[in-house]
Amino acid sequence: MSRGRRKKQEEADDVGMERWLLSYADFITLLMVFFIMMYALSKVDVAKYNAIAQSLSIVLTGSSLPNQEAPGPSLAPGASGQQVPGSLGDTSDLSNQLEEVEKQIRKFISIDITDNSGVAMGQSSTRLADYIDIIEQERGLVISIKNTFLFPSGSDELNPQARVVIEQLGKALVKMPNQIRVEGHTDDLAINTAQFPSNWELSIARAITVLYVLRGDAGIDAKRLSATGYGEYKPLVPNLNAANRSKNRRVDIVILKQKYSDF
Repeated sequence: MSRGRRKKQEEADDVGMERWLLSYADFITLLMVFFIMMYALSKVDVAKYNAIAQSLSIVLTGSSLPNQEAPGPSLAPGASGQQVPGSLGDTSDLSNQLEEVEKQIRKFISIDITDNSGVAMGQSSTRLADYIDIIEQERGLVISIKNTFLFPSGSDELNPQARVVIEQLGKALVKMPNQIRVEGHTDDLAINTAQFPSNWELSIARAITVLYVLRGDAGIDAKRLSATGYGEYKPLVPNLNAANRSKNRRVDIVILKQKYSDF
């Protein structure tokens, strides 16, 4: 190869190397910016999570939670899954026990979710009573939570506020001996994705997600918990319009009476 050709080849190689380095540097810069943004967003979510948890804990236990840097289990005294002397778990009258817990939960859902300064999260506060119903049935007490509060559409990943609310509800139930069944429900609109081929899979996945929060975050004994999914086959009202479908999309936390606890 002549000197001229060799020189041109070397110059072409140098240009190609420079272009590759520029592309690589741009990629690394973008990657760094992405991780910085993710870190910043995670810090904001943690602050909101802690603020909501504090306000809800005060309502249920009368005391605030210990300072914490990240979301996770933070149980009130005596709420570790063990019954404590003098607690509701010691009474032999389970009916009175259920009535007392029902009073606590009704008080709990009457509040609006705000931060510690009283400023509502986001543009307006979340009124829990708009999303949670307390229903007395023969089988026990049903805490029915609308999926519009719990999950994004077609997903089994909990909204951050919903996770805190379920955790605090679980802490109100942790000392009781009753079995707890988590039931998932959908409307009649079909779903067909790789993750959820039908409403059966979606409803059971959502029920299990709620169960994991009751177990892992609230500390309820796993032996007391079960989960099931009914898809669209146990609606509260006929699926005639959007409003009715919204009512049927729900997760029910059922505190079973003793005679219904064998499952």
